[in-house]
Amino acid sequence: MRRHMLTIFMAVLLGAGLLPATTASAAPVTVAVGAQFTDTSGGLIHAHGGGVLKVGTFFYWFGENRNADNTFRAVSVWRSSDLRNWEFRANVLTQSSAAELQRANIERPKVIFNASTGQYVMWMHKENGSDYGEARAAVAVSSTVDGSYTYLGSSRPLGFMSRDITLFRDDNGTAYMISAANENADLHVYRLTADYTQVAARVQRLWPASWREAPAMFKRGSVYFLLTSAATGWAPNQQKYATASSVEGTWSGLSNVGDSTAFGSQTAFVLPVGNAYLYLGDRWAGAWGGPVNDSRYVWLPLQFPTATTMSLAYARDLTIDAAAGTITGNGSGNDRLTLRHSGKCLDVRDGSTSDGGAVIQFTCNGGTNQQWRVQSISGGFVQVVARNSGKCLDVTSGSTADGAAVIQWACGTGSNQQWTMQDAGGGFVRLVARHSGKCLDLPSSQQTDNVQLKQYPCNGGSNQQIQRISL
Repeated sequence: MRRHMLTIFMAVLLGAGLLPATTASAAPVTVAVGAQFTDTSGGLIHAHGGGVLKVGTFFYWFGENRNADNTFRAVSVWRSSDLRNWEFRANVLTQSSAAELQRANIERPKVIFNASTGQYVMWMHKENGSDYGEARAAVAVSSTVDGSYTYLGSSRPLGFMSRDITLFRDDNGTAYMISAANENADLHVYRLTADYTQVAARVQRLWPASWREAPAMFKRGSVYFLLTSAATGWAPNQQKYATASSVEGTWSGLSNVGDSTAFGSQTAFVLPVGNAYLYLGDRWAGAWGGPVNDSRYVWLPLQFPTATTMSLAYARDLTIDAAAGTITGNGSGNDRLTLRHSGKCLDVRDGSTSDGGAVIQFTCNGGTNQQWRVQSISGGFVQVVARNSGKCLDVTSGSTADGAAVIQWACGTGSNQQWTMQDAGGGFVRLVARHSGKCLDLPSSQQTDNVQLKQYPCNGGSNQQIQRISL
């Protein structure tokens, strides 16, 4: 009994951050934005839809690790002292953990620590592996943060549907589970029981019929923030947030944050790092027709112009100093793309934000319609996204014909929006359309403004060569 009590006492200290897990140091590191992450053994990190819990000097990152058919394989966990170098720890929940997990979908696992019981408590969204008709919340517990979790089962909380999910533990130890309900039309906030393993009461039904999902709740000073996305499947969309002076009090209306697609991502979690707050987003591979395990991670620092407002800007990469609690975005993450033969910029005609807006060459002028985000997707391909509109570089109607016009269009799964960047020498590249194998081209090497780009067979000409300049 005395040994058992000592184990609980040590776990309480660890969970409260009062005792280091082991000796660890954290120098400033650089973290890529929009990339896949690898661990210290070189393996891909599959922590999609995940969350991070700090225990002692380590951050523990839990997330979805899926099979090739996107069904549940495991909830996996990695740990890091600096948020860049991640050590794989364990698959803490697997298909063999319970009969109902042998074929399932387990999404958005989140873990919090209960100081009274000495237990780490995981909540997650559970489906049957075939469809999304179950809409259940599941719970598992462990006495160690990265040990095997005991599965306690799944249910619809208080009889309500429950899909995308998150957890939040308040300063006084009260814990809440937040999940999408009513076919994702509503967002419910539940107060948990003292041991965090069951729902005690529903305390909020937020923004009925607003279709919000992917919730992430955090507290900054005396203000509570709730960040969510729209419900658009794998496709990225405008993230919105609200604030309140208490979880169970009155919440504000929704305000936009970031650009119209959250820079090609969806909210997974917000992690406090010292006085900084780190947005953790998923760039889901389903948005370009890939499996979940091909997804990328978009981590960005949140900014707070006032106590109750929030902003999110893109960056090329981040400098994170976990010890000092600072996060700095480096570069805008946008590029100017200039044609070698003319020195003019790729431009969206008249700054259009509409589908079908013509992509032209024009004298470089610094406009946002001449700024592009090149984002990696699977298989070595990229999507090229216009900053002013959030739309993708596209070959009209997926045509494979010579002379097919290049436009902007809402980003989707089409291979006519997927490109390879081939080295053309001299610091230039060729953009080659995946669906046709043809190059982005200025017909007849024209030098004048306002000429629309097209696709033609690659031929090595300078009118098919582009210089990519980071802004």
